[in-house]
Amino acid sequence: MAAEGGGKEMNEIKSQFSTREGAYKLLTHSEYSRPNRVPFNSQGSNPVRVSFVNVNDQSGNGDRICFNVGRELYFYIYKGVRKAADLSKPIDKRIYKGTQPTCHDFNHLTATAESVSLLVGFSAGQVQLIDPIKKETSKLFNEERLIDKSRVTCVKWVPGSESLFLVAHSSGSMYLYNVEHTCGTAAPHYQLLKQGENYAVHTCKSKSTRNPLLKWTVGEGALNEFAFSPDGKFLACVSQDGFLRVFNFDAVELHGTMKSYFGGLLCVCWSPDGKYIVAGGEDDLVTVWSFADCRVIARGHGHKSWVSVVAFDHYTTSVEESDPMEFSGSDEDFQDQIHFGRDRANSTQSRLSKRNSTDSRPVSVTYRFGSVGQDTQLCLWDLTEDILFPHLPLSRTRTHTNVMNASGPPAGGSGGPVVGSNNPSANGGNNGGSSNPPSNSLPAPLPRSNSLPHSAAGNSKSAAADNPVATGVSKFATLSLHDRKDRHPEKDHKRNHSMGHISSKSSDKLNLLTKTKTDPAKTLGTQLCPRMEDVPLLEPLICKKIAHERLTVLIFLEDCIVTACQEGFICTWARPGKVGLLSSQNQANSPSGTVV
Repeated sequence: MAAEGGGKEMNEIKSQFSTREGAYKLLTHSEYSRPNRVPFNSQGSNPVRVSFVNVNDQSGNGDRICFNVGRELYFYIYKGVRKAADLSKPIDKRIYKGTQPTCHDFNHLTATAESVSLLVGFSAGQVQLIDPIKKETSKLFNEERLIDKSRVTCVKWVPGSESLFLVAHSSGSMYLYNVEHTCGTAAPHYQLLKQGENYAVHTCKSKSTRNPLLKWTVGEGALNEFAFSPDGKFLACVSQDGFLRVFNFDAVELHGTMKSYFGGLLCVCWSPDGKYIVAGGEDDLVTVWSFADCRVIARGHGHKSWVSVVAFDHYTTSVEESDPMEFSGSDEDFQDQIHFGRDRANSTQSRLSKRNSTDSRPVSVTYRFGSVGQDTQLCLWDLTEDILFPHLPLSRTRTHTNVMNASGPPAGGSGGPVVGSNNPSANGGNNGGSSNPPSNSLPAPLPRSNSLPHSAAGNSKSAAADNPVATGVSKFATLSLHDRKDRHPEKDHKRNHSMGHISSKSSDKLNLLTKTKTDPAKTLGTQLCPRMEDVPLLEPLICKKIAHERLTVLIFLEDCIVTACQEGFICTWARPGKVGLLSSQNQANSPSGTVV
């Protein structure tokens, strides 16, 4: 594994970690939870989710946080790294009977200090529109469950709209609503608008305009999450059938697809410039997909169980002419709705768009993204130029490779990409990619982005023991639980979600799916789902256990990272240099003491 230490260290919950830009520290006084701070018994309940909004009030503290824990929904002033959380004074608190909140989203266009529009999806299929500042409940959609009876998995306002919102269900359907319209008293009748490979879009057939405006049926099984592109024109959906599907939202046309290595895909996000999509799920991997090329360009292996959230860090993603380590970010306002819920621009976005328009290759490009999983671990990843531009005839990457092989890794392995060894044994002896490359695969040798010291020559035994890649990428694909227990008796997968254990349930699902049109059994080794040895394998910059329970939230804000676990604790991690924003007086008054 990547950045963990020995066996005992593995089970310690970390309160800080370091990357090339410095140390991130957990602020214990900035922890949000239910007012009694008692860990929530999460058996059988829906994932804890967090939404942010900035209401631009005059006090300069306009951030608001909403989170659900079990049957409860809370709305607080979010003080972040500035002040300790005061849990005794929620602005609004709601307890639901007979159903549980599953997801929520603020409308950033309409938010003011006096009023916010918050959509809340529920386990029984309803969607509620509430104003937690005015403490009003204005509307309930799908109230009689005539539209869809299944759990709401994802709800989001359509970017740039004050009234349109999209709702996904575990039935595999998505519905477009308008807050101004009613839902009707009978089950809706639909008329086919457009049909394509494994998707169909219907309009609602009625004399007067009513909700839902559109019904999308996508793939097989639950539609687990969707995300709008930064410009709002495209929609990425991930489903239990293991497919990522990217649609042109207005034209309701399929742009491209990707298949997981196995199992369902659970989460998805876009890069700040809309050029790349990252998805994660039941294959324990994060997969990077190029929007322009419609193909997988890298996979990341660091988690030991299902990946529950992926997110790009807009503030650390950088395009620099000289210094790749610059921390970028500014407060200018912009129109695009950013995935994590703040309408903040940063200099990265404009620089990325400039790069894309001129198509020139800058000296250094680094996209930072993160993932959290059911293994209670947080992983941070850097998507670097050796992965993004593998086809360019630059001697730099190859020279870099040779230098690395000759001289070994830099001391400390602080964060630049360390490219994998060129010798065949390091690639599992699989030279198929080099002798007879498929048309859509990358030329061998494949670069490996790795932030850790990695010896290409000596110490091969320990490298093989600690790193599945060193013993062959092809072996990783068929690694059994038994193999892993031999090497890491203390590193068993959480909750039996190991690659070995999945075989019983998921292979049954896959067998069923082979009868559908796409026949996933035939996708492995194609552009939809390249083999492990056909694409670069990223290793995490850091991989840290940060909670007792499975992680369900990862949000990158300007001065901190926010994570949450199923016990109902929302944690704030101050970015490097941001801890000092807290005054000593606030620390003295904080309920939990000082900064860890």
